[in-house]
Amino acid sequence: MSRPGPKIPPLSVTDAQRAVLEGWLRRRTTAQALAQRSRIVLECAEGHSIMEVSRRLRVTPDTVRTWRRRFIERGLDGLCDDPRPGVPRKITDADVERVIVKTLEETPRNATHWSTRSMAAATGMSQSTISRIWRAFALAPHRSQRFKLSTDPLFIDKVRDVVGLYLDPPEKALVLCVDEKSQIQALDRSQPVLPMVPGVPERRSHDYVRAGTTTLFAALEVATGKVIGSLHRRHRAAEFKKFLTKLDKEVPADLQVHLILDNYATHKTPDIKKWLLAHPRFHLHFTPTSASWLNLVERWFAELTQKKLKRGVHRSVQALERDIRAWL
Repeated sequence: MSRPGPKIPPLSVTDAQRAVLEGWLRRRTTAQALAQRSRIVLECAEGHSIMEVSRRLRVTPDTVRTWRRRFIERGLDGLCDDPRPGVPRKITDADVERVIVKTLEETPRNATHWSTRSMAAATGMSQSTISRIWRAFALAPHRSQRFKLSTDPLFIDKVRDVVGLYLDPPEKALVLCVDEKSQIQALDRSQPVLPMVPGVPERRSHDYVRAGTTTLFAALEVATGKVIGSLHRRHRAAEFKKFLTKLDKEVPADLQVHLILDNYATHKTPDIKKWLLAHPRFHLHFTPTSASWLNLVERWFAELTQKKLKRGVHRSVQALERDIRAWL
């Protein structure tokens, strides 16, 4: 005949405690461990045995005994995790606040920004402590970003005009993004380029020899992505006028032409205005001041630079222009 086990003390839950436990269950942000402990206590409060609660919640009987006992001894506080053992915390909240305030509101006497070493010396903390605090609050004094705000008083109107052309162009019309990439240099490295081998990237000398420059006038057709380009050795209104004449020849005569341009001076000379009066199907739309990023052809220029020009080697302007025409 088996010996009876120890008598289990009864578990009772007050109305206030039940409201808190049920609130933990309903709240979406409650940790799963705390929610499970709340279910165990509520099931035990209904008078169910330890084995029955274990089966219903699919936990071990020891888990039920543990949280049942802790609730009886300490109430709701018993369901929370005890502090983990370890070395006591040495950096207080006031110390962290002092580092954050100093980082955001002050600069060192002999530098433009803080480093982990200089902040550690100024606060008496270790460099690793400063690094952890900065990472926790996403602070990076060594980094900076650039920006430029357009001061154009008609900024909103011009943006709506250009974006409207992109999204809903007029019927029987062609929208072209036009710009110039000037001063494209034909560069030859001072020493031969060493090719890539396993484990070693391509290597090139940092210095180079200039062989001259050229300017690319380009018009990106928004509807299809086709680019009409023209190369010239100089960058004046005369060359821009020649490019407009080329566009006039290549675009079908029955289409209106809407050109998106920046505010460069060569686009607004008297000679250009006179040409536009003689060609009324051309309509110019200017991007806001300091907002040439709104012109889609700038993104195409970035592709040209990255894929063809940045690592290209050209010993003459003629070779450079041949490569650009081939890429076009």
